Amino acid sequence: MSFYSFIGDKLDFAFTPQELLTNELVPRSTSSEGFNWLEFLTGCFQGSPFNCPKQLWNFAFAGADIDGDILPLHHDFTIPLVDQVTQWLEFASTVIPHPENETLTSWWIGINDTGDSNHNTSITDFTAFWEIEMQSYFKAVASQDLASRHGLKAHLFLNVPPGERSPGSSGNPGLLKDHIQLFNSILVNHIDQFTKTHPDNVVITFDTHTWFSQVLDHPEKCGFQNVTGFCTCVDPSGYFWYDSGHPTQHVHQLLAEAIQHRLGG
Repeated sequence: MSFYSFIGDKLDFAFTPQELLTNELVPRSTSSEGFNWLEFLTGCFQGSPFNCPKQLWNFAFAGADIDGDILPLHHDFTIPLVDQVTQWLEFASTVIPHPENETLTSWWIGINDTGDSNHNTSITDFTAFWEIEMQSYFKAVASQDLASRHGLKAHLFLNVPPGERSPGSSGNPGLLKDHIQLFNSILVNHIDQFTKTHPDNVVITFDTHTWFSQVLDHPEKCGFQNVTGFCTCVDPSGYFWYDSGHPTQHVHQLLAEAIQHRLGG
């Protein structure tokens, strides 16, 4: 998994089955100084996903928002979430294995959306804005192709952590805090609605916001000595933040352990 994507980008969207099946995860190439939560959760750290105890096929893209038609792309090569789903459906769904009773689809989006919109003065009604975003988000989640054709009926949803507490939070952190809380509350509503309308799906949620807050409030319990600054260095021991907006590998490891407990094992 490279920093930006497991495979492809917006400017090189398509890939062949051979390219996908021979692509490998690059170790310690994430937004932390090392591995991330999905790698810890699956034990899939490098090489071919086929050689891992739990296969990890990650089509998330660094810097992605939910929908490029709603918020401008971070970069011209960034793949938004709705297009990540399209990419998987068109080029990966018939290539990589995903047994219905052995596959979990995880969804963690909104960190960039809440940050990118924080200084957007053209948005005057954030309740309405997040509703538009969620409609696009859950249109992708509820795609009939994902469920009926490909059996992706087990979902893990993570909400947005308290980004206003990151070292890079600037301008008006109180406003960002409000935006994140509103985003998360509307997300809950849409998860509940999805659960009701898709009773044959398994829906699991993890409250990343509360988990981050608890660790940041009591850092010493988890071995952190610094939660306000950051250390973009080879060994940021004791630091919660690796850079101005991304946590260290140790945070990812602890997060994976908490999520594993939530999953029941």
